[in-house]
Amino acid sequence: MMRLYGYWRSSATWRVRIALALKGLAVEQVPVNLKLGHQREVDHLQRSPLGQVPVLEWTEGETTRQLSQSLAILQWLEQVFPHPAILPSSPWQRARAWQMAEAVNAGTQPLQNLYTQRRLEELSEASSADWSQRFILEGLDALETMAAQEPSRFLVGERPSIADCCLIPQLYNARRYGCDTSRWPRLQAVEVQALKLTAFTATHPNQQADAPSVIKGVSHDPRNPRSLRP
Repeated sequence: MMRLYGYWRSSATWRVRIALALKGLAVEQVPVNLKLGHQREVDHLQRSPLGQVPVLEWTEGETTRQLSQSLAILQWLEQVFPHPAILPSSPWQRARAWQMAEAVNAGTQPLQNLYTQRRLEELSEASSADWSQRFILEGLDALETMAAQEPSRFLVGERPSIADCCLIPQLYNARRYGCDTSRWPRLQAVEVQALKLTAFTATHPNQQADAPSVIKGVSHDPRNPRSLRP
């Protein structure tokens, strides 16, 4: 049995939940409350020296393995549990999937996550919401341009890939920060297809055990603001 240390609203954790669900893998979820600072506790820092989530933990014989960073986890899952694949077989398509995943993972999400917002508030009087919205808009504008090059069901091809695992949580973040998602018709079309799959809906933040009771169990509906609170 694998354990996934994460936070209900962490988009990086959600990526891993999606990938695990797409591959039909069981996992025990262990909450790490980022708002209460549990990521800075000694036990978690031993799992993740950066004090971040997610962390995937499993046992090989008598050895306990722990792996942090969401895309490293997804790569490990793909190598150890290759079917169904979350990376295309074609070298070109595989590179495109990584490109789009990194557009979110490296170019967008770190600039609007909780750690960055808190640090910004410490250093300046700038609005962390405005800051986050700016980088989300720039990142997803770029992803829309990349994705528009291929009229497929998902971002790359006809089945979900690592790119879609990153996209859906980032669109959720975009709505939380008041971005007008109608500016990304291609990304929205992919989201419609993704939300037909249980792997995306059952892993939604509102469905997690550590979600606040006010929204726990609320179905994911991009048109329903309640699904984005508190």
